Formats: sequence, C-alpha cells, structure tokens
Amino acid sequence: MERAPEHAAAAERRPGEADIALELLVHGVGGTTPEDMLGDPRTERITGDDTAAVFRRADDTDAESRPDDYRDRPVPEAYVWCNLTSGNGARALWLLLLPFMVVNLAHWMRPSARGRVRTVRLYGLLVRLAGLSLTVLLVAAACEVALDLTAWQCAGTRACADRHSWLGFLSPEVSNNGWWSPPGRRLALAALVPLALTGLLWYLSHRTWSAYESQEPRVGGERPDEETDRTALGRPGFWYGRRLVARLRAAHTAAGLLTVAAAVGLPAARFDHRSGGPIALDALGRLLEAALLAAAAVVIWVVCRRGRSENRLDQHLDDRLVRRLPLGCLALLALTLGYAAWARPGWVSSGRLPGDATFGALAFVQGLLVIVLGVIAHALHRTHPDARAAIRGLGGPAVAMLACALGGVMSGGVAQRVADWLDGTHVSIPGPPVLLTWQASVIPPLLLLVLLLCGGLGRRTWRLARAERAAVERDHRGEPEDSTRSRRIARTRAMATLTDRGPLLVAVVSTTTLLLGAGALVGALATDRTPAAATEPAPAFVQGAAETAQALGSWLIGLGFILFVTWGRRAYKDASARRTIGILWDVGTFWPRAAHPFAPPCYAERAVPDLTWRMATWTEATGGRLVLSGHSQGSVLAAAAAWQLKPSVRKRVALLTYGSPLERLYGRWFPAHFGPAALSALHHDVDCWRNLHRPTDPIGGPVLLPGECGPEVDRDALKDPLAYGRTEAHPLPAPILGHSDYQADPAFAEERERLLARLRATSIPTARTERSPRDP
Repeated sequence: MERAPEHAAAAERRPGEADIALELLVHGVGGTTPEDMLGDPRTERITGDDTAAVFRRADDTDAESRPDDYRDRPVPEAYVWCNLTSGNGARALWLLLLPFMVVNLAHWMRPSARGRVRTVRLYGLLVRLAGLSLTVLLVAAACEVALDLTAWQCAGTRACADRHSWLGFLSPEVSNNGWWSPPGRRLALAALVPLALTGLLWYLSHRTWSAYESQEPRVGGERPDEETDRTALGRPGFWYGRRLVARLRAAHTAAGLLTVAAAVGLPAARFDHRSGGPIALDALGRLLEAALLAAAAVVIWVVCRRGRSENRLDQHLDDRLVRRLPLGCLALLALTLGYAAWARPGWVSSGRLPGDATFGALAFVQGLLVIVLGVIAHALHRTHPDARAAIRGLGGPAVAMLACALGGVMSGGVAQRVADWLDGTHVSIPGPPVLLTWQASVIPPLLLLVLLLCGGLGRRTWRLARAERAAVERDHRGEPEDSTRSRRIARTRAMATLTDRGPLLVAVVSTTTLLLGAGALVGALATDRTPAAATEPAPAFVQGAAETAQALGSWLIGLGFILFVTWGRRAYKDASARRTIGILWDVGTFWPRAAHPFAPPCYAERAVPDLTWRMATWTEATGGRLVLSGHSQGSVLAAAAAWQLKPSVRKRVALLTYGSPLERLYGRWFPAHFGPAALSALHHDVDCWRNLHRPTDPIGGPVLLPGECGPEVDRDALKDPLAYGRTEAHPLPAPILGHSDYQADPAFAEERERLLARLRATSIPTARTERSPRDP
C-alpha cells in the first residue's frame, strides 16, 4: 500500500519550516532489497510500482507527522531500481544488441567543447551514420545466411540440398522444378528471415520506447543556472529522448527493409538487364532500383536532419513522412518480392549471390567514419585539454571502432559457421563472401593479442602487489605481522588498479582491429580481382595457416555466441555474476539512445525523473533537509538527478557518494558530461558533498576536484579491512570489503552527520527566499 504522509503533515506547519531531514538511499549495480538497504525486515512502499519504487521502514511511514522524533537522525528512504536492468533470462537476448549499445556509447564519449556547436553536431552526425551502417550490416548478414547461403547456394546445388532434406522443396533438381524452385521465388521466401529480424528489432525498440522514453521529467518554474550548468545532464530535455528515438527507429527500420529489398530485387534486375527478356520486366527492374536509391536517400536525410533536443522538453513527434517511412519501405519490399517471384526462364543460381561488394562497402564506410570521427575528437580535445580523459579524448572513436568490429566479427563468424554447417566438405557451395571469410580469419590473431596484453597487465599487477605489500605493512606497523593477510590485502589493492588500465586495453584493441580490418578488406579485394587460373598456389604452410585461421575463427564465434548468451542469462539471474560484469552493462544502458534506436533501453530515463520528482515534491511539501546517498552506479543516478533539480532545491540537498565511479569511469570516458568542470559545478550547486572511497575498490574512487575543492569533497581513503588482526572490537578476522558495505564503516555515519549538521546550519525556509547565500 502506498502512502504519502508528508503532504498532510506539511499542511499543519508553516510553509518552508525545515524541521526534519530525509536520507534518500540509492543502491548500485548489484541490486538489493529495501529490507537490506534499510536494515529492517518490515518495509512499506511509499511511492512507485513493481519496477522502481521508494520504500520506508514501517515505523517511519508517518515520520512527517512526528518531526520531534527525528530531530537527531534522518528519515531513511530507499529507492530500488534494480528491476529496470534485471529480469528473467529472456532479457539476456539484449546482449545480442551489444554492437548497437557500444556505438551509442561513442556518442556520449566526445571531449568537452564549449562553444563549438557545429563541431559537436558533426560528431553526433558521424556516430549516427556509424549506427545506421551497423543496422544495415546486421540485416545484410541475415540476408547472407538466409538468401545467399541457404536459398541461393545450398538449395540450388543438389549435393547440398540432398544433405538437408528440409530444403528439398526449394531445389529445382530435387523437387523436379517445383513452384518454389525458381531462384527469385526461393529468394522471396528466404527474405522472411531478415524481414522477421527487422520486425523484431522494431518491436523491441517500440516496446521499450513506450516504457522508458515516455517518462516525462519534472520541468517548470526555474531553469538551471546557465553559469553553473557545465554539463548537458542539467538540461530539461536531456532525459526525454522520445522524439529522436522515434525518428531513428523509423529510419533504421526502413533501412533494414530496404536492405532486404535490395538483396532480393537486385539479382533479378541484373538478370533482366542482361538476358534481353521482356521489356516490361527490365523497365520495372530499373524503376525499382531508382526507388530503392531514392528511399535510401530519404533514410540518410532523416538520420542526418536533426540530433537531440536537450534545451527544452520536446513532446512532439515528427511529421507523417518520417512516421510512415517504414510503411512505404515495406510496400516497396512487397513490390520487390512480387517482382523477383516472376518466372524467368533460363535463370539459375550459380556461384555466390551478386552483392558481395555490399560488405566491402560497409567495411570501408565504417573505417572512414571512425577515422574522421577521430580527427574531430582530437580537434575538440585540443580545444579544452583534459589530462584525465581516456585515450586523450579519442575514447569515442575507439569505442565506435569496437562496435563496428563486433558487428563485423558477428557477421563474418555467423556466416562462416552456417556455411560450414550447410556444407562441411567445402566443395558443394562457394560459401560466404570472401570478405566475411577474411573477417572470421582475423579473430584468432586478435584474441592472441588480447591474451598477450592481459598477460602483460597480469605481470604488472603482480609487481604492484609486491610493492603494495610493503605499504600494507607500513600502514599496520606495530601490529602482529601476518604475511598471508598482508599478501591478500596487497593483492586486492593491486587488482583494483586494473580498472585504470582500461583505456590502454581499448586503445590497443581498437587500433589493432582497424589495421586488421583494413588488411582483411585489401586481402578480400585482391582475392576477388585475381583470376583463380592466374594465381600461383600458395606455399603449403601459408595455405594451412589461412585455413586454420578460418576454421578457428568460425568455431570461436560459435563458442563465443554460446558463452555470450549463457553469461548474459546468468548475469540477469545470479547476483554474483551480475556484480562481476554488471557495471559494464549498466554504464552502457545508463545513457539515452542518441545514436541507435535498437540499443537496449536507457534505465536512467525512468530512474532520474523518479529521483527528481521525489526530491522536489518532498522538499517543497516539508521544507526539510535532504541527504542524497548513492552507492556505485547509484551515485551517478544521484548526481544526474541533482542536476535536474531547480537551483533553489539543490541548495537544500547534500550529496553523499561512496564507491562512486563518477570520476574514475564516467569522468575519464565521458569528459563532456562528467569532466572536471561538470563535477566542480555539481559541488558548487549542491549545499555540500562528501565522497568515500577505498584503495581496494575496483570501481569507486576519489572525485579529484581541482584546487581546494578536492579535499573538501574527498575523504582520505578508508581503511580496508577495518582491522588488520583480531581486536576486541573485531574478535574474528575482518573481511576485505572492496566495493561493498560502505555503511559498515564508522566513517559513513560520521560523514552523514556532518552533512546534516551543515544543512541544519545553512538551511533557509523556501517560503521566505528562493536562493541561498551560496547562489551566484
């Protein structure tokens, strides 16, 4: 049962009388229960639903009517949002959308660039075009598997069709030229597979769009201060991307449908142009080609026309042309299917399906986009250099390269694996396009490089652990020495530093991927253009290595797919696995869908408005003080929600963060939104802010604000474990807490009381004035 007692209680007091304090707890990525957060088995939901809600202890539900009972302590509330990112095992299929999520991350990783609006817009445009290429690549890969390998090659070859009886009705030799045996009809039937994939992506995007992008933020009254608004996260429309996602969904769905139409219609049109057949079919083919080009131009125009609207709450959708674009492309696809299914005497399927150049063109365009994106990111970074920015401001282009590589590897690996399954002898059918085979071949050397790099990082960590052991012994000088205990603490500290080596790993892998991808493209072009008869046989060693790489790449992608889904399912159902990989997933889905509409939904578009509404309504109704307490990813949500508050409300809020990745992850990888200027502005806007961290924490760290602000926000690193050996207070060995249980440290209660005392001393009733002395 939901309750909202503060409104009735507020009516009995003078408006703005600040005589009660609220502590709003926001948990991290691991997920938890309100009972654990509040330390009480009896809790009640105050507001919210089964997806995300605010809870209180049963004894505190009427706290606003008993303010005298809470003069020395705050009223604890827990905001539980774990159901926004967790669920049943079926949601692990979202991991198949990983390339889309990664390219969407690249949009938010641009360097800080105040005043260079056009350059920032160009950066966003290039990322959106890279996302569009990924959609076309995924659908083209489905067309390659269903249309080329299955319907065109295997069904058109007796040896392959005999091996797979379910293809017999499509084979002209097995079915004695049945109705489905002509190549055009086979292609039209197989087109249902990529069409179903496109429809599934549209459905998932539309369903999550209705649930997530439709949560309106709290807007009105007061705009954030322009002088202190150093991040876009404080803009009214930042967490409301309804219009952009709808527009991009229409464009990407249309692009997928056009890809299927091109895969079906262009081979038939090419045959009609060469065969000298009926003039009507030839004319219709040319008309369809022109229509496909015109529709593709419209899709690109829709993607390029406009980016996000953050300065205002854009509640309108686009015009009918954009909204009906998928329907128009679906009608064009239906016309193309009918055109391809027309009987054509003399048309037989041989070799590969025409259109191999599609994958080469996509790879070239993606590489070019990444290079240009890198040039722009470098120019932005030079404008406002940030020494802590990941890869010197090139994090966005590097991550975009990884997204394209993921798409290419998935496409090439799946196509090679299906070809091996259809024709294990490699003699019945030609197999996938040469470029996809080359892309599957680069997987083993890339994995070898990653293993070598991980080995180097492991060696460095081992050395650091030896150095940390001496530091641990110095920290506990005078206590009985325990070498095993010291090694364990030192090893935990050293392992925690691996997070800071992430930029190096991403930089090396993305650069190597770009070079290997370029090599694969050049090799594929050289192979296609060199006649087989004029090619001298390669040395046996080289040929064997190439075949081994292709086979390993094919099997590795199959194994990787299985592990991918298995670990993804476990991450959603097993709390321990979720803590291991959940931070990466929650960082990716924290950001709105600005570059790709088929990326997993942004949970912050529900969580941030929830927190903003709760803080604003409670402070307005009671005039009380509020401590916003966030752990891990909860601290990021807390900061984003604080930026969304009116300036007068922010001055009544104290921020307590612990195990926070605000600077260590977000500040380095997203400098435009969480860089030093943005975090300094947050420190200035809220009444006070304290941050707790441990040297054993692999995720959280200090905020590292410049100047005197740093020590004012960051407390000295907490001891972990709380006791080195057995003491009267800790008769049993104290655990190494790392990223968890910050509230168990006495420093947590000290800092919370310090923040409450600061609020109590500086709070001014909101009914008498709307600005505090710290307002500029």
